[in-house]
Amino acid sequence: MRLTRDDLLLAAQGRAARLAVNLPGVPSGRAGRTLVDGQGVDRQVATLIAVEAKLQRPGKILSLDEQRESFRSSAKIAAGTPIKVGPIRDLTVTGAAGHLKARHYTPPTLGIGRPLLVFFHGGGWVKGDLDSHDQPCRLLARYADMHVLSIDYRLAPEHVFPAAVEDAIAAFAWAVSHAETLGADPTRVVVGGDSAGGNLAAVVAHSTRDSGAAQPAAQLLIYAGTHVHCKRTSRAMFDDGFFLDGADIDWYWDRYSDDSTHPEDPRHSPLLAGDFRGLAPAVVATAAFDPLRDQGEAYAAKLRAAGVPVAVRRAQGQVHGYFSMTGLIDSAWDESVALAGAFAALVDATSPPQGPSSG
Repeated sequence: MRLTRDDLLLAAQGRAARLAVNLPGVPSGRAGRTLVDGQGVDRQVATLIAVEAKLQRPGKILSLDEQRESFRSSAKIAAGTPIKVGPIRDLTVTGAAGHLKARHYTPPTLGIGRPLLVFFHGGGWVKGDLDSHDQPCRLLARYADMHVLSIDYRLAPEHVFPAAVEDAIAAFAWAVSHAETLGADPTRVVVGGDSAGGNLAAVVAHSTRDSGAAQPAAQLLIYAGTHVHCKRTSRAMFDDGFFLDGADIDWYWDRYSDDSTHPEDPRHSPLLAGDFRGLAPAVVATAAFDPLRDQGEAYAAKLRAAGVPVAVRRAQGQVHGYFSMTGLIDSAWDESVALAGAFAALVDATSPPQGPSSG
């Protein structure tokens, strides 16, 4: 395959970023000083934050298309070398208002009879796509040993709330109907996502339970936003200087919502749902230095109080987005691989394979 100029530039930027995060010394600034439970931000993460701050150009205002492209390029740099998995193919699934792009990842084992994870990418419901989250899906396919179906749901502000929610529900229903044709176990279709995608995954779990539709067998919520205007301690502690700022959170909400959107609607803020009983078992992943940390852990507490099996993994030393930084941050790689394994163990323990292979 012939590499383009953009491919070569991206590769060079990736090499520069990997060199930068391994510079000696601990950077100054909040990320270099703040402690949680006696632990600071991972040294490579703190260096990356310091480098990013120096690269920002005051007064430079990017268009939304430019921001989306920057998000995609940054994700590719942070991802590193693509993880080897089984066959990958692009396809379309049925959304709420037409066809949606999707990408199916097969695990290296080919995954016959393994679960199918329906994955929703992060990006504040405004950014992100199949390419920005290619590496996280590869990681889950390989280290959770399951099929992954990544969904390119409609983005705001072109399609405001609840378009993404409706697409997520419709795409999950499509996955349940087509799991067997994808080579997966149709009785073990699970749901997951990171950040805004984790929010959508949680909403799918609530919606399918309430409607009587086929429910996910388990859910993977990676630093999910569960309450749009949550002002818990972590939001105040990490409001500025830890990748995802409070101003970013507000900016995303302003574009995802319109005048008719109520911030207390549980379809947007699932932490405010009235009933958590009967929801799918969950792995809830948070990052120690993430403004969304406390609302994610509060969500896990509500699941546990309702009798739902839940495992909480707080990634020490990490910030929001660590699951997409595995090519740059050594500890993010270790934590992400361990998270994938923990989710696979939960799925296998709570919903064993059906048929002869289960007994």
